[in-house]
Amino acid sequence: MMELTRKGEYAIRGILYLASLPGGKVALISEIAGVADVPKSFLAKIFQNFAKLGLVKSSRGTGGGFVLARPATQITLREVVEAVEGPIVPNRCLVGKGACARESTCTVHPVWRKVQNEVVSILEGITLEDLSRERGLPDKGENVWMS
Repeated sequence: MMELTRKGEYAIRGILYLASLPGGKVALISEIAGVADVPKSFLAKIFQNFAKLGLVKSSRGTGGGFVLARPATQITLREVVEAVEGPIVPNRCLVGKGACARESTCTVHPVWRKVQNEVVSILEGITLEDLSRERGLPDKGENVWMS
């Protein structure tokens, strides 16, 4: 079963809040965590990883915080999910070439590959802009991104 972990949910909620802000507006991790209803320390680790991967930019000191590294139209849901969950793999036989001894004879292997391709395609076709535009800005404290 493919299931998004709590870490993945937190990551999406946090970055969607950032994407919903006016372009270039910096947000403190405490603000993002509060609105997205995510533990601050956990979200800080997620956002540090996002910064390493080029999804967000971070700055320290007065006026510091996080901002999207690219426009929300250029960041896909796939990038966000894979940043925290790793590659999208519906079955362990797709982890890599030779991961399954039955790969060449298994009749289900092509089905798992098709599932993988479809999921990747769907997530690749959805941007943060699409998602933030659909929901709009939340009222303070309201978690509208993932119910």
